[in-house]
Amino acid sequence: QVQLVESGGGLVQAGDSLRLSCVASGSILRVFPMAWYRQAPGTQRELVAAINIVGGSTKYADSVKGRFTISRDNAKNILYLQMNSLKPEDTAAYYCNRAYEPWDSWGQGTQVTVSS
Repeated sequence: QVQLVESGGGLVQAGDSLRLSCVASGSILRVFPMAWYRQAPGTQRELVAAINIVGGSTKYADSVKGRFTISRDNAKNILYLQMNSLKPEDTAAYYCNRAYEPWDSWGQGTQVTVSS
């Protein structure tokens, strides 16, 4: 069973930055396209950013384009999400998982709260 552990969230003010990290059991982060998802209370989980296996191709939700950057360090088996110019509407729990076809097993997520 895949185990995913997200970290790096926190309470920040609008305009601040955060960097989220994701580690996984084994070496699975190295062999799958990966993504960050988020879910705010009362909403469905949405894909925020995705990256291919070698990191040369990325895609972003329109709401975060130009502010968020997804990256991966395959040598360290870590997935990152750099979030700049944070807005209150970015408040959500953030999760990592396989891109587009997420595994059934989700991590506990990391909470990002942006105050205005």
